[in-house]
Amino acid sequence: MSYIPLEKLVKQSQTSLFKLVLTAAARANELAQGAQPLIKCASKKVSTIALEEIAAAKVRYEEIKSKKKASV
Repeated sequence: MSYIPLEKLVKQSQTSLFKLVLTAAARANELAQGAQPLIKCASKKVSTIALEEIAAAKVRYEEIKSKKKASV
């Protein structure tokens, strides 16, 4: 089992812990659906691979601003 220090993950992502969890979950879902890992990893678990990708700065959280619709 691989251990990734939480301090390294939060420092790398430069965001809140909540956004880190959302990012890891989204990437783990992509990996589970067949996406190729961005790093070499000994683990077969998609959640561990996702966290290691975040720690290696291969995956990051990006907020998309939504446009507000004008009310009529």
